[in-house]
Amino acid sequence: MEKLPPYSVLMSVYDGEDPAFFKESVCSMLSQTLPTDDFVLVCDGELTPELDAVIEELSVQNEALHVYRMEERSGTGACANFGIDKCRHEIIVKMDSDDVALPQRCECSVRAMARHPEIDMLGAYIEEFDSDTGEALAVKKTPLKNSEIHKYSKRRNPFNNQTLVYKKALALKAGGYSTIKRCEDYEFVANMLREGAYGVNIGRVLVRYRVTKGNYERRRNWANTKAFFKVRWRLFRSGYSSFIDFAAPCALQLFIFIMPARLTGVIYKKLLRG
Repeated sequence: MEKLPPYSVLMSVYDGEDPAFFKESVCSMLSQTLPTDDFVLVCDGELTPELDAVIEELSVQNEALHVYRMEERSGTGACANFGIDKCRHEIIVKMDSDDVALPQRCECSVRAMARHPEIDMLGAYIEEFDSDTGEALAVKKTPLKNSEIHKYSKRRNPFNNQTLVYKKALALKAGGYSTIKRCEDYEFVANMLREGAYGVNIGRVLVRYRVTKGNYERRRNWANTKAFFKVRWRLFRSGYSSFIDFAAPCALQLFIFIMPARLTGVIYKKLLRG
């Protein structure tokens, strides 16, 4: 049997997370066909008693779960940077605290990186599902080859963040995540690619992405829109992307912000889904 290298799981959670969704997400990573011995869970500030109860229950059952607590709410980027430093292994599997990993997600990802050591960053497709009914809604695809990923990244994130796997050494070299409150995942990916990361996406669904009523509204709020502009402006000023690469997605994001809320989901499905 092929011996695969060890890997760390990195997740953060904050007090606004649903305890049931959170537990399902953590359990989906703890029950992988290729299990981890290092699950780094960063608690972003004080959590609710219900979330703490889930963590206590799962910690007793799983020695691999290593819990760290930030003294105050610091944001996703700061938690990710703290967690990267705590991860014991070179391969880091990132996971959101409300999505659901398929059982072979980690085995499939780690095997791809083991067989192709040139890969620094890897992702896969996601299946969006209705949080209330569990019904599958759509598959979000991403570019597969390194050349396609680099080209795509000039305007949009070429990875589904929920599926991201990367090498710790390069993540540290690229400066980790910024502390911006939104779009920090896209900026992180772009900075990794700018550092020369070789990226690949696996052309199959490895994570189920939870869609709630608030998803589309969050995409069109002003905080998200400002962060969207700021990150793309930084990439343009750094020379990573052209002015057209900056202007085109920003114009579309501005259109989404000012349009009626009832149309946001329609535009997203037609224009923004890969």
